[in-house]
Amino acid sequence: MEELNNNQLETKLDDDVMIKVDHVTMRFNLSKEKVDNLKEFVIRKIKGTLKRKEFVALNDICFEIKKGERLAILGFNGAGKSTLLKTIVGVYKPSEGEIYKKGVIAPLLELGAGFDPNYSGRENIYLYGAILGYSREYISGKIDEIIEFSELGHFIEVPVKNYSSGMRARLGFSIATAVEPDILILDEVLSVGDAKFKKKSLAKVRSLFDGGVTVLFVSHNIDQVKAICNKAILLEHGNIIASGDVNEVAAIYEEKTAKPKGKSNNTVVVPLTKDEKVAEKKENEKQKQLFENFRAYEDGVIKEMAELPYPDKRYEFYLAIKRRYTNAEIDGETYKAETRKLLDADFDAKDSAYGKSVSRFEQRLINVKN
Repeated sequence: MEELNNNQLETKLDDDVMIKVDHVTMRFNLSKEKVDNLKEFVIRKIKGTLKRKEFVALNDICFEIKKGERLAILGFNGAGKSTLLKTIVGVYKPSEGEIYKKGVIAPLLELGAGFDPNYSGRENIYLYGAILGYSREYISGKIDEIIEFSELGHFIEVPVKNYSSGMRARLGFSIATAVEPDILILDEVLSVGDAKFKKKSLAKVRSLFDGGVTVLFVSHNIDQVKAICNKAILLEHGNIIASGDVNEVAAIYEEKTAKPKGKSNNTVVVPLTKDEKVAEKKENEKQKQLFENFRAYEDGVIKEMAELPYPDKRYEFYLAIKRRYTNAEIDGETYKAETRKLLDADFDAKDSAYGKSVSRFEQRLINVKN
């Protein structure tokens, strides 16, 4: 029955649509009185004296996201942004309406929320991976990569209860991104860890964009939103008040952030200074340009590699070089030098170290035969 339902949901989508939010409303019941125990709750329920207040977090939300689009969800705190993401992921079931989606979803929401504090980091990789829907075999094949990316070292064998919040978030981020998703959902997670890890996590997320991944992104950093997304919606009190091009919606949001919220004349809003905005914009533009330069260089490498003998084997070696560069183990000059050496290598030479390698598929096939 579950399989039938999933198929029915997918038939509601056009070929190029990855997510459709169709008149979704999300209501929560808030108790007006404190009830300390089950007995008191049952008694009040029977007597009809249990008073509740309904809170509408999302009100008749409708939008579609097509393949490859990057949608920003903007709004003040309490506007319903995280609730909308959790409803799309499936954490919440809508009170009204339907959500249709297809493909593999990688949700980066509350990183590490499913960890067991008494388990080690290694044990929690399997636990958290299962929560995200990964098989044990898949995690086993990715565990070394996850540990290396998280930079936890020997702490991977230590119970998570002894981790700092940054260490937990880094481990959660490393697990959640150990997949090639069709849809990537980000909720304020690009500020994980120290400055070095922030740069690495942003590079990791951007590397996923190359595959045409569809993105939902929640952030209060408007320059980051503009650098990543091409479309946006603006939420206010659970309602969509603007949607369309990211620059147009961002301008409306920025206009609202410049004004006091509410009717009180005593409300004070302290925006970033002009110098702070300029510095933040320059840094985001710098990071964006570095990424574009890297992608252009890599495109050239791939095209050149396709014309050489043994492109599959060369690509395997290239991925190892790229991983070291992404993890900040080597600098840009070393990355280019090693890549050039790989492209110039004669794989047929008897003394070639490259020629002794086999592709991942070939290695997997050898393991199956053995």
